[in-house]
Amino acid sequence: MKSNKQNDNLSQSPNFNWSSFLWTLGILLILNSLVFPYLFKQKIIPTTYSSFINKVDSGLIKQVNIDGKKIYFTTPDGSVDKQGKPIDALYQTGKMNDANLVDRLLEAESPNENGKIEFTETIPRENSPILTFMLYWVLPGVIFYFIWKSAMKSMGGRIGGNYMSFGKNKEKIYAEDEIKTTFADVAGQEEAKESLSEIVDFLHNPKKYSEIGASLPKGVLLVGPPGTGKTLIARAVAGEAKVPFFALSGSEFVQMFVGMGAAKVRDLFSQANKKAPCIVFIDEIDAIGKKRDRMSSNDEREQTLNQLLTEMDGFDGKKGVVILAATNRPESLDKALLRPGRFDRRVQMELPDLEGRKAILEVHLKKVKHVEIDSDLIARATSGASGAEIANIVNEAALRAVRQNRTSVSTADLEESIETVIAGAQRKGKVISDEEKQVIAYHEIGHAMVAAMQTHSAPVHKITIIPRTSGALGYTMQVDSGERNLYSKEDLENRIATLTGGRAAEEVIFNRITTGASNDIEQATKIARAMITRYGMSDEFDMVALETVNNPYLGSDTSLTCSANTAAQVDEVVLSIVKKAHEKAKKIIKDNEAKMHELSKYLIEKETITGDEFMEILERK
Repeated sequence: MKSNKQNDNLSQSPNFNWSSFLWTLGILLILNSLVFPYLFKQKIIPTTYSSFINKVDSGLIKQVNIDGKKIYFTTPDGSVDKQGKPIDALYQTGKMNDANLVDRLLEAESPNENGKIEFTETIPRENSPILTFMLYWVLPGVIFYFIWKSAMKSMGGRIGGNYMSFGKNKEKIYAEDEIKTTFADVAGQEEAKESLSEIVDFLHNPKKYSEIGASLPKGVLLVGPPGTGKTLIARAVAGEAKVPFFALSGSEFVQMFVGMGAAKVRDLFSQANKKAPCIVFIDEIDAIGKKRDRMSSNDEREQTLNQLLTEMDGFDGKKGVVILAATNRPESLDKALLRPGRFDRRVQMELPDLEGRKAILEVHLKKVKHVEIDSDLIARATSGASGAEIANIVNEAALRAVRQNRTSVSTADLEESIETVIAGAQRKGKVISDEEKQVIAYHEIGHAMVAAMQTHSAPVHKITIIPRTSGALGYTMQVDSGERNLYSKEDLENRIATLTGGRAAEEVIFNRITTGASNDIEQATKIARAMITRYGMSDEFDMVALETVNNPYLGSDTSLTCSANTAAQVDEVVLSIVKKAHEKAKKIIKDNEAKMHELSKYLIEKETITGDEFMEILERK
């Protein structure tokens, strides 16, 4: 279903450009009054009144012109032009109160043919008062008004041939033929596409739904972590439906002046109703849709939210105006905004699973030249990555191929780009002493050794001691053989033991500890605390929730919901879990000390080894 383009303001033929005309006129007036006179006027030489009198007495002056308080006079220059005529020099001096000046000029001799000085006084010309008023007051005012109006139009933005000012929206409006994105460009979000395809079908075939009495959802809220494709899928809905697409951010409604945000909301819905059927997309709606509480006042944001609630109640869903909104903070939205009749449907945009990451990878690989790619390996290595991060990984791989003067992307490029995104680029120029390199090698082999000697641990994929720009001096990468959704208590304890393996290797081999385990300690403590406070994996607290997760899509920061005494007990249990895992790691290192030496020596020599190389040496008799 397409909108009527005859009345569509998305494109109009350009009219006469008054702004350019007035700017040109103003510049010409300035040039005429300030520049041109000096370009074409004869050069004037300033001099003193005494010098003027001396030249008069010496008979050197040809002409004198008294103009107000200035005296202009000419004398022979001594040179001639191309026609052989003598050239005169023009002088200027100030007029003095000299009563004998006229007599002196009459009596003086001159180089003129008649031997007399030609002198005159310029009579002041009085302009008409009406003309003076028009030139000096009306015309500048008119020019200034049109220039100001033009500037305001440019600041307000132009949408559909109509300029917008304060209280108007600056949303981008895309015509139905401008949206090239379709559901084929969105991968890894099959459930979301299935939910939104109903809206597309309604916009194409409204009669099928109206016959049974069904109406289109007024609003659809897209919820998920950053980078999962909320904006992309909103564009895809408009691209599939072939209808105009309004796109703006929630922050654009927030204004300095009270009432402006509400005016923007009214204007938005007014335009949407005129262009129905259409799709309106409000990104980051939490900027105006936060919960109202007793602490909030009748401020600009609350007035804007109230106007949005009113407008969503007031328009007819059968006209085909669909409001799509996106947020990664759904818990902060006002309940009145989420009730049925406003945002009727919530679509979850979660991080893609293994198959979803494969599909996303295939979509982005179509944009670059590549050889055969092990998409299963790359998908497993990017566990927890969003669609935007996978797109960045593919782009980094293409850049790496260009740097190495190759014309296609390989699996090795993608593996390296994953490490670049996670840990930063390689710092091969960083100077590390042999002693420190040895400690780093044993540290990383310690992680790998503990992981390999435990069950229910992810296989080692790669070990490296090449420093990275993130500050890591080396790392051990583990890649699960499949997608993991549930982790047992044993899995998490093994993970903690693997994290302590680096420090355990330092203690067993060198009988000392370094600062290299700081990130390992942080991660191990976080996992152990989550086991107790969130997962109920301790005998002391059983299935009691001791902390809550805030902003699950933005960092998942937590806050304890227990007394100070209970928090102290939690600390003791966390210590016991980490300590137990640490002792387990040290025992594994001691039992395999000979292999530790052999593997560390090989890693120092190669700097980077694969998981297959590691396991081959480990299993060698």
